[in-house]
Amino acid sequence: MPTEPLSQKEIEDRLRELPGWSLADDRITRTYRLASHAAAAAMTVHIARVQDELNHHSDLTLGYNTVTVAVNTHDAGGAVTERDFELAARVDALASAHGAS
Repeated sequence: MPTEPLSQKEIEDRLRELPGWSLADDRITRTYRLASHAAAAAMTVHIARVQDELNHHSDLTLGYNTVTVAVNTHDAGGAVTERDFELAARVDALASAHGAS
């Protein structure tokens, strides 16, 4: 079943519910800071597990003590959809357990 793209207003409204997330290059993105590289790597693995569970995958960038998540929906032609916000909310929920800010 195809996923419908969200309108610009819907995206802006949903971003207000997810502090720290923004729209860039047709994807919603956020960078998290962690205490160490090992903590950032552990969070990346945790995010990958959630992505597999949802069958919805983002681009993950692991830095020294950062993790950047950037996501849109390929099945919707690279547009932002509800699935992207579902993943973002799940990532936000697990971030605090990793001490991310």
